[in-house]
Amino acid sequence: MKKLNVLLAGLLFVILSFHGNAQTQPANDYYVGKWNVVVEGTPQGDGKMTILLERKDGKLGGTILPKEGADSTKITKLEEKEKGITLYFTANGYNVNLTLEKKDDDHVTGNLMDMFDAKGERVKEAEPKKS
Repeated sequence: MKKLNVLLAGLLFVILSFHGNAQTQPANDYYVGKWNVVVEGTPQGDGKMTILLERKDGKLGGTILPKEGADSTKITKLEEKEKGITLYFTANGYNVNLTLEKKDDDHVTGNLMDMFDAKGERVKEAEPKKS
């Protein structure tokens, strides 16, 4: 009986140790980083933007980086869903949303306002050259 109690106590300890090492950071940080996104077929032509997404205090957010001579655009709201993310921001005085879903390791697809197709590619920072 004593051996059974020791065995059960040891088993309980092992189970609890696995739980104690669980990750506190979200497992899917796929979208964190810089993305070049093209929105196709808008009335003004294809729209190009660079989006920088960061996770701070466990929450995903970011900005749309400025083109030359322009100001950055803050993402006012970001929803993380099982299949992707939806970004909300203001463009030309209108509140708009952009939905993106993972296509592969470095590409996303989606749409702007459920009307215009979007596709994006992760920006990979160049590694410093070794001397």
